[in-house]
Amino acid sequence: MKNTFLVILIAALALCSCNSKDVRISGKFLGLNAKSVYLEQMTASGQAIVDSVELANDGSYRFIVKDVPQTPSIYNILYNNERIPLLLSAGQSLSVSALGSVLANYTVSGSEETELLREFNRQYIAGVQDLNTKIAAYAEAGQSAKPEIARLYTAKQREIKRDQISFIIKNKSSIAAVYALYQRLPDEQYLVNSESDLIYFRTVADAVSKRYPTSPFVITLRNDVARMEAQASLLNTIEECDYPDIVADDMYGNPTKLSDIDASVILVDFWAAELGNSNALNADLKQIYEKYSDKGFAVYQVSFDTSKATWIQTVQEQKLPWVSVCDFRGQASPIMGVYNVRSLPANYLINRTTGHIVAKNVYSDALEKELKKIL
Repeated sequence: MKNTFLVILIAALALCSCNSKDVRISGKFLGLNAKSVYLEQMTASGQAIVDSVELANDGSYRFIVKDVPQTPSIYNILYNNERIPLLLSAGQSLSVSALGSVLANYTVSGSEETELLREFNRQYIAGVQDLNTKIAAYAEAGQSAKPEIARLYTAKQREIKRDQISFIIKNKSSIAAVYALYQRLPDEQYLVNSESDLIYFRTVADAVSKRYPTSPFVITLRNDVARMEAQASLLNTIEECDYPDIVADDMYGNPTKLSDIDASVILVDFWAAELGNSNALNADLKQIYEKYSDKGFAVYQVSFDTSKATWIQTVQEQKLPWVSVCDFRGQASPIMGVYNVRSLPANYLINRTTGHIVAKNVYSDALEKELKKIL
C-alpha cells in the first residue's frame, strides 16, 4: 500500500499551531522477537523518530507525547519494521497492542480517528494481500487456469474499491477519510477516475472543514480540489479536434490561449527554466523559428517553473520571440496532466489545418523535417 497520503501532507502539518496537551500511548506487543518500540512523527521536514522504549518482560510499553495539537496530527508506532498509523489529538489516552503480525492483528482504542484508520486498514491491507496472492498464482498457473484467476483478480479489485468508497462516504468528516482518499492499489492513478475523484475530494473537504476548521488537512484538500477543478476546466475546453486547448498567463499577466494563435502549424513546447538545460534547446528552436515563422509556423511555449522571476529573467535573457506562458504550479500544473507530460523537455506539433497532433517530442532536424512536410 502506497504512502501517498503521508507524503503530500507532510508540509501541511507545519501550518498547525494551537494549544496542546499530552497524549498517552500504552499497550503490549507479543509474539515477535523485536524488543524496541519507536514513535515517529510526521513533520515539515519528513519522518522523525521522537521517542523509543524497550518492551517490558510482559511485552508492555508506554509513551507520553508532548505538544500535540487539538486537531488530529499524524504519528506512527514502529514495531518489527511495520508502521501503525495514529491520528492523535490533545489529551487522548490510547491503547495500541498486537499479537504477532502488527498490521494484520493490531488493536487500538482511545482515539476515534485512529480507530477508524484501523477499520479501514484492516479491510484494505487484507484486500491488497489477496490481490498479491492472485498475481503470484497467475504467474505460476497454466494457460487454461489464467482466465479464471484474472476474473477473480478483477472482481476482488472492484470489491476493494467499492469498500474504499463506502468508507470515505460514511466517514467523510473524519481525517481517516482523508487518509482513505489517497490510498491507491498497484498501478492505480485515480481513486475512481479523474472526474469522479473531484466529487469525492470536494465532499470530504467540505465535511472535514466544518468539523476541523483549523486542520492543515483542509488546506491540502482544498489545494487538490482546486487542481482537479483546473484540470477539468482545461479538459472542457477541448474543441472538435485532437488536441486540448490551453489558457495561461504571459509575462505581463495576460491570459493567452493556444487556440488564438494564428498559424498553420504550432509547436506546443513544454520546458522549465529552473532545470538549467533550456539555453541550447531554445537556441536551436530559435533558428528553426526564424526560418519558418513567416511560412505559418508558431511556437506556444509552456513553462512549468514555480519562480516567476527565474522564468521571466530566462525568457528575456534568451530573447525568446514566441508566445511564452506559465501558471507557476510546477509539477502540479493541470496542463501537465492534460497533455500527459511525464518529463521535461517535451513537445507536440499540431497541424491547425487538420486539427491533429502530427508529431511528439521532435527537435532539431526531426522538427524541421516535419515542418517541411507540412509547409
